[in-house]
Formats: sequence, structure tokens, C-alpha cells
Amino acid sequence: FNMAYSSTLVTYGSGTGVVVEVGDHTEIGRINSLLSSTIELETPLTVKIAQFSKLLLWVILGLAAVTFLIGVWRGQSLLDMFMASVALAVGAIPEGLPAALTITLAIGVSRMAKRNAIIRKLPAVETLGSTTVICSDKTGTLTQNQMTVQVLYAGGEFFDITGSGYTPDGDIGLNGKTIVHQNFPALMECLKAGLLCNDARLIAEPESWRIEGDPTEAALLVAAHKAGLHQVSVCTAHPRLDAIPFESQHQFMATLHHNLAIDSRHVYLKGSLESILERCDKAFDPQMQLTALDKALMHQQVERLAAQGLRVLAFARGDHDYDDVKHDQVKGGFIFLGLQAMIDPPRPEAITSIAACYRAGIQVKMITGDHPVTALAIAKQLGMRHVERVVTGAELQATHETQYPQLVEKCAVYARIAPEQKLQLVQALQANGHIVAMTGDGVNDAPALRQANIGVAMGLGGTEVAKEAAAMVLTDDLFSTIAAAVEEGRGVFDNLIKFIVWTLPTNGGEGLVISAAIFANVALPITPVQILWINMSTAVLLGLMLAFEPKEPRLMSRKPRDPQQPILDGVLIFRICLVSTLMLMGAFGLFEWELARGESLASARTVAANVFVFCEMFYLFNCRSLEYSMFHVGVFSNLWVILGALTMTLLQLLFTYWPPMQKLFGTAAIASGEWLLILGVATSVYLIVGLEKLMRRRLFKK
Repeated sequence: FNMAYSSTLVTYGSGTGVVVEVGDHTEIGRINSLLSSTIELETPLTVKIAQFSKLLLWVILGLAAVTFLIGVWRGQSLLDMFMASVALAVGAIPEGLPAALTITLAIGVSRMAKRNAIIRKLPAVETLGSTTVICSDKTGTLTQNQMTVQVLYAGGEFFDITGSGYTPDGDIGLNGKTIVHQNFPALMECLKAGLLCNDARLIAEPESWRIEGDPTEAALLVAAHKAGLHQVSVCTAHPRLDAIPFESQHQFMATLHHNLAIDSRHVYLKGSLESILERCDKAFDPQMQLTALDKALMHQQVERLAAQGLRVLAFARGDHDYDDVKHDQVKGGFIFLGLQAMIDPPRPEAITSIAACYRAGIQVKMITGDHPVTALAIAKQLGMRHVERVVTGAELQATHETQYPQLVEKCAVYARIAPEQKLQLVQALQANGHIVAMTGDGVNDAPALRQANIGVAMGLGGTEVAKEAAAMVLTDDLFSTIAAAVEEGRGVFDNLIKFIVWTLPTNGGEGLVISAAIFANVALPITPVQILWINMSTAVLLGLMLAFEPKEPRLMSRKPRDPQQPILDGVLIFRICLVSTLMLMGAFGLFEWELARGESLASARTVAANVFVFCEMFYLFNCRSLEYSMFHVGVFSNLWVILGALTMTLLQLLFTYWPPMQKLFGTAAIASGEWLLILGVATSVYLIVGLEKLMRRRLFKK
């Protein structure tokens, strides 16, 4: 019986059927079960931010509690100590971090969209920067998906076919000489099989030819056209009665036709050599006379063609007595017609992108339904590594799951892989600690796309189910777009780290100033409302400008980040502590200096607040690169930073001198001498951090 699957669309006609499965037992139900059983993993960023937030929470609560207890122990009132602890907590909490995180990721989304990568889930932007393995489909992503039949084997002879693309201009030759096709019946029958067992269309337009349907099938139409077999006339003479569509688990397609000229029914098969050979017991010689089928020889011929990077399809024909065709009727008794081998050349940009991925420490794995030898030849043309062995779907199925993790580390090329096996590959790679990007376009690819850290769906040829399951959709279906998205992801993560490294010293410095004032039993150098002003204004006008920072040179020459590595390493923690201490010394020192000179408490607090703002501003220029000075990345390469600094300076002048803001924030006007001291402290922060980075670079070189 023919089987209609749940969610199948009926385009016309009517019929009666028996329901044999429902719910999770249908094909769509099985895929849905796989989808629901896959765990949508948290991104490295969300995991690290959650861990970082918990740590920061306990540190701030602990510091506030210690400050409160020490103040009460020294005789301060409970209310004053409560307010001081609140001020400390307000100062230490990086309020701008959630907004900066979201905006930086959103800017990354915009940049990726310009490079043909549509991000469906915001945290996926950063996950791309953490990717350690990219598993890519071959056809159309790594190759051009513009098939051209170049070699045909029929009747024991090899024929060469000239021409390229989908324009049906070219000749068919034998031993280097152009032939008259009609003199080779076996050749014509093999070409006819490719034309009839086909769902594509070749359409002539005023200036070119275009195709509708699968490019592989379109290449078969073009090859037949070059021999004078036109689709409309041949299909009219051989109307289709029934068909068995191609399915990955069966590896073949079958169509039933009525040959009107001789009033007979023939079933034509098209598929992989393995699936076609097991159904054949005879072959045709050049003049269409039955002869013995040498299956070993056929395998040799296919390997010879596949070694040239050609994609090979096998064809067969069988007589039929019914008006429909079923799977149990195509198990054997067919006559082998021949082979058609087509080239699908690698994309030049894919070769460049794969090399870039290797330089960036990212493994690339190719997954295809093609013959293993073809897959290996294309992998070598692409410059892929670890191509000593090709793993087939049958080998994968015969391998125990406990051995998958070892297998996937050693092999980069997978052939004759069913969509369901992609899920197993993803899980094995993740078991080894990898951050995996997986491409897919079909409904059956959805579980693997959902399981992958980054599911990448094809925008041009992908199904809606695949797009819904994926975190990213490629509008051009190119591998180079994935590599470009990884580069953008690394840039986004860099900018996030720059913001965190920039904002934490401010929060740390403010917390330390409050604690120091309590320990020294003096007035608070900055009030809670001034802390809020500093944190919110600088986060928006200074910190967020780092989100627009362009990618640093040699970004794709670095190894991927270790997924287990904390969000801040020892070097950055040291720098945060260093700058926090410098801000503490500058703000608290000048605050006490102003009071010692007889200035009012409001003036001293105004100086302290401005020390924090301008130290942040000068330190912002340090944070434009975590390793180099701003002169290395270009002073004017991010004009947003300069605009933010100028705007912040103007607001601080209003904060200091405008009466309404003086009344709101408790500030007072200060003299030019105080500004020189403030700028001196800020400049010293910039110089000390720059010196620290220089010393680390020289030490690293040694």
C-alpha cells in the first residue's frame, strides 16, 4: 500500500485511507518526540553571567553586612549604618550590565544580518563566538549546488558530456570523439531514465534557462536535453502512473510509466549505487541486449568516478504489470542501466572560510548523503583536515554509542548519513565538551538543530520546521556566512568583556570608598543619589559605547574560548582590582584634601564624584582593547566613544555648576585647581593601566 504521512498536503483529488498510526507513533510524531526529548542548552554566556551574578551578589551582601556591623560596633546609629550599607550596595551593583548585555547582543544581531545571518535567539550571538566545531552539509553549503553531468556510464562504456550549468548546450563523446547519440541505445535509455524518474523542471526564458526543483535532478534533465530528449515530448510518450518518492532510509526513487509506443509499463529507479545494485540481476550491453551484471566492477567504476569528486547516481529499469508501484514490488528483478556522474564544484569562498576556521582553532566536519569516495574527494578539494577516514551512516549505526565521542574527534567526513544520525553526532561532540554549530534544512534535521548549541537553518532551501528549531538562519545558505557569523560572535563577546572590565572597577571603587569612610569614621565621600547618577549616566554614555567597538585585528587567529573558563580570568580580575584601588585612592584622597583645605562637604563630594566619572572616562579608552592601547586599534575607529565622552563632560559641568542639579544631587561649584587635580588622577589611571598592559605584552613575548 502507499503510505500518506501526517501533515502531508493533498494538492488535488480525493481518496480513502486506513489510519494505521496516531499521535507520537506517526512519522511527524516521532520527529516531535525527538524534538521534545532534546535539551535546549543554555548558552555559555547565560551560564557564565548567572554564575557571575550569584558570586557578585554574595560579595556585595557580605561587604555591606561587614560595613554595617563595623559601623554599629564603632557606635554609629543603626539608621546611618543602614543607609551607608544601602549606598555601598547601590555603588557596587553594576546596574548597567543587563542593558549593556542586551544592547551589545542586539548590535551583534544587526551586524550579522548585514552578513546574511539572521539570529532568531539573542544569546546565540555570543555562542557563535564560543563555537569549537562546525558541522556542515556539503551540497549547496560547501559546494555550489550547480550540478553538471560530466560522465555517463552505460552499456559498459564511458561517455563524456561537455557544457556547464543548466544551459542545455553541449556534446556527448566517446573516446574523445563526438557521437551520434541515437546509435547508442543503452546510452539513450540511461538518459531517459534520468529524465523520467525526475520531479524537476527545466524552463527556457528569453535570456537564460532556469530550473524548478532539485539541482541534482535538473542536471539529469540538462544531460538528456543534450541528447535530444526533451522533457515534454518524452513525458508525453511515457506518462507517469505512480511513484515512490526518495527517502533517505531507502536511498532511491521509483516512477512507473506507460510506454505508449509499445504499450508496456516500466518502473525506473534512480538512487545510490548500493540501493540500485541490490535490486538488479542483469544489465544491458551497448545495443540493449541483456547481459550478466558484474556488481564488483560497478563498485570499481563508481569509486573511480567518485575519486574525481563526482557525485554518482545509478539507474535501473524493470517491467511492471500494475497501474501502481509499491515498495515490495521493487525489491528485485531490475535491469541495471548505468551511471551518471556530475560535478558540484566547491565554493571558492568555502575553501577560504574553512582555512580561516582552522586558524581560529575551530574544527570543521562535513556531513553528506553522497558516496564516501565522493565526499572524501570534495573534502580534500576544500582543504579539510583529518580526512584519512570517512565514516558512513552504516558504520555509525554499527558503532556502540559509548564509542561515538572517540570516533567524532578523529573523523571530519561523514557520508551516507541519515538526518536522524546528525543528532547522535551533535550529542557525541557535546559529550567531549564542544560548542557545536550544526546546519540542516529538512524536517528530520530539526532535532539535531535543537540539540546543537547553534542550530543553523538554510534560508533558501530549508523547511519551516528547520528554521523554527534553529537559532540562526542563513539567507544565502553559504558556509562562509557561518564563518563570518562566528567572527562577529567573537567580536560581540570581546565587547561584553570590555564593558564588564570597565564597569566593575567603578562599582568596586564606589564600594571601597563607602567602606573606607565607615572604617575611618568620616562622612561618606559620595551620597547614594550621586552614586546612582554616576552609575546610570556613565553606563549609558560611556560604557555602552564599547558595544560599537569594531572587531580587533587577528580576532580569527585566536583559539576558541574554553567553555569551562570563567567570564573573567586572573589578568582581568587583577586589572579590575588595580583600577578600583586607584579610584579609591583618588576619590578618597581628594575628598579628604578638600575638607582639610576648609572646603564645604558639598564641594568635597562634588570633587569625589567627578574623580569617579573622569577616571571612568579615561579608563574607557584603556578598555577599547584588553591587550593594546587605543592607538593600536585606532583613536577614531569608534567615534561613539568620543561622542559619549564629550556628552558626559558636558553633563558633569551641569552636574557641578547648574543650580537645579546642585540642589538635586547636593553638589557645589568647584574651582579650576580642583579640575586639574581631577584630570591628573584620571590621567594617572590611564597611564598606569597602559603600562600594565605593555609590561604584560613584553612578558608574554619573553
